[in-house]
Amino acid sequence: MADNRNWDQEDTWWRDNFTSRPYSTGRNYEDFQPGYRYGFESGSHHLGRNWNDVETDLRSGYERYENRGNSTWENVKDAVRDAWHRVSGQKDADANRMSESNVDRISRGNTL
Repeated sequence: MADNRNWDQEDTWWRDNFTSRPYSTGRNYEDFQPGYRYGFESGSHHLGRNWNDVETDLRSGYERYENRGNSTWENVKDAVRDAWHRVSGQKDADANRMSESNVDRISRGNTL
């Protein structure tokens, strides 16, 4: 991240833009906010590492994350990855397809 954005700025950005993400269908911003914050904070602390190298560690860390509320890793992992990529400036092959199977499931009225 070239500039020094803080969480309040990121929170505003994600609140305004989360509906453009493929995984957001049928859900509210509050469902993703813990994931965005965790991805923002984690990405800021692990600059230079790529998503595939840190996903397992982040998954474990999310269970202990104080700002996660009642959300689970499975419900927010796409938001975490999205925020990670925004902070780090990295992309991976799956960034544009973020859990299309979950998007399909949600659009059929099922939950994650």
